[in-house]
Amino acid sequence: MQTPYYLIDKSLLLPNLEKIAWLRQASGVKCLLALKCFATWSVFDFMSEYMDGSTSSSLYEVRLGHEKFSGETHAYSVAYADHEIEQVLQCSDKIIFNSIGQLARFANVSRGHIRGLRVNPGVSTSDFDLADPARPFSRLGEHAPAAIDAVADQISGLMFHNNCENDSFERFDEMLTLIEDRFGAVIHKMDWVSLGGGIHFTGEGYPLERLAARLKSFAETFDIQVYLEPGEAAISGAATLEVTVLDTMHNGKNLAIVDSSIEAHMLDLLIYREPAKIAPNTGNEEWMICGKSCLAGDIFGEFRFDAPLRAGDRLSFQDAAGYTMVKKNWFNGVKMPSIAIRELDGTTRMVRDFDYSDFAAALS
Repeated sequence: MQTPYYLIDKSLLLPNLEKIAWLRQASGVKCLLALKCFATWSVFDFMSEYMDGSTSSSLYEVRLGHEKFSGETHAYSVAYADHEIEQVLQCSDKIIFNSIGQLARFANVSRGHIRGLRVNPGVSTSDFDLADPARPFSRLGEHAPAAIDAVADQISGLMFHNNCENDSFERFDEMLTLIEDRFGAVIHKMDWVSLGGGIHFTGEGYPLERLAARLKSFAETFDIQVYLEPGEAAISGAATLEVTVLDTMHNGKNLAIVDSSIEAHMLDLLIYREPAKIAPNTGNEEWMICGKSCLAGDIFGEFRFDAPLRAGDRLSFQDAAGYTMVKKNWFNGVKMPSIAIRELDGTTRMVRDFDYSDFAAALS
């Protein structure tokens, strides 16, 4: 199969989904796939066997969830436009407004729909200001309990999304306690609460039993249905980005240029200044793996190999499912990676290829 391509391996996806299914059974929570992280709908049928539906951040995402992912479809957006709202309502089971202003603006058109409001509790686990929903002057949700309580009769649920790459149950428990203490009075008036995503409960060693007990207690205390919105927790470790070495150079370090680009194909590496992952990362040969775009900083990272790299060698970047396919772009006209799926029986099939016509069609 011609590189570059993303390879989604169902045998690596399955353990995450089985943990999600266990948590649902043990705690009573419902789990919705966060399409902002992963929206490759060719595996939605498989994932929907273990999850309750999908949640979105835009009109197109809510439409995709409605059309391709069975179960519930939750709609959320930082702001809806007048020309979008009708279709958002048509495609969703619940709509979550980011502000009281948006709730008021669309009060009439959304009457009769299940409505919720995003709440910003003022705490988060993000190490990056760029991704911190509780950063100063944040626009992500309402923060005043009294103001939220004043519109409680217009909504039936709340959404808190303040976890970010949080692999600590203790920190999750601490923040949920803060939410209970500050917003408990209005939560008691709700039918459901979403605690969002960013909780790495499918990671190795995470105390799932303690999480299940905490979520069940939260639901029983407030007599609510609790939702989680796993993104990376659902697909972590389930895909690779397969690339080929095109050229090698030496300029103080061994350099290998591959037929891919972090800016175009793994954008989060550039945004958060993180290296890609290659396993095993051992050996006496140290090489810097570089993208083929003209961006000087298009670097996947430095890795160790058993032998010198040569043109034609194949490499696999690990953990390439989340925030990759949803962010890929046409920078420099570099060919977008195809998307392939490895089935549980080991067979691999191509599900999408991108060519010049896609590049041209994205422009004008």
